[in-house]
Amino acid sequence: MKSELSMSAVSDSRSQSTNITLFGWLAALWGVVGFSYILLQALIRLTPYALALQTEPLSLWHWPLLLGWIVFMGIAEGYRGFQKAFSPRFAARAAWLRESPGLFRGIFAPFFCMGFFGATRKRKIVAWALSSGIIVLILIVRQLPQPWRGIVDAGVVVGLTWGLLSVWWFVFKALVMNQETADPELGALGN
Repeated sequence: MKSELSMSAVSDSRSQSTNITLFGWLAALWGVVGFSYILLQALIRLTPYALALQTEPLSLWHWPLLLGWIVFMGIAEGYRGFQKAFSPRFAARAAWLRESPGLFRGIFAPFFCMGFFGATRKRKIVAWALSSGIIVLILIVRQLPQPWRGIVDAGVVVGLTWGLLSVWWFVFKALVMNQETADPELGALGN
């Protein structure tokens, strides 16, 4: 029932496209650019470790682990995590933000689009828990020696690249083509 209300709120607001302001567009674009910057920075930091595998002597059993991990991260992080779940919702939240920016949401647009606030209770818990878990994993992976760090980072680079491209695709669909991509899970904001 809640998702139907949120989706109808998005549909109603999209039909009133005269409500879109320059500030709304800037807030939505800031959300996308800010989030893209976060992912691009991660890719810039991790790619050298993945590429360093070229100079590492890999054992015969390292290769299936590397290939398996890359495939796993492509499917789990890139396809299932980003393309099927996060990216459509991120784009829907960016589209909603374009139409209902507000000063606080506009300033913190990347975090709004990611679901850290202005979302259902479940979405906020997932956003905070997932981000905390990622930070812990980053701290652990930093301690790994090569080739293990390179193997892990190679998979993460594939997943993040897929994820960033899928975010851009769904944002294009939502902001340029005005297509609904998902329920923005607005919580009390959608009522």
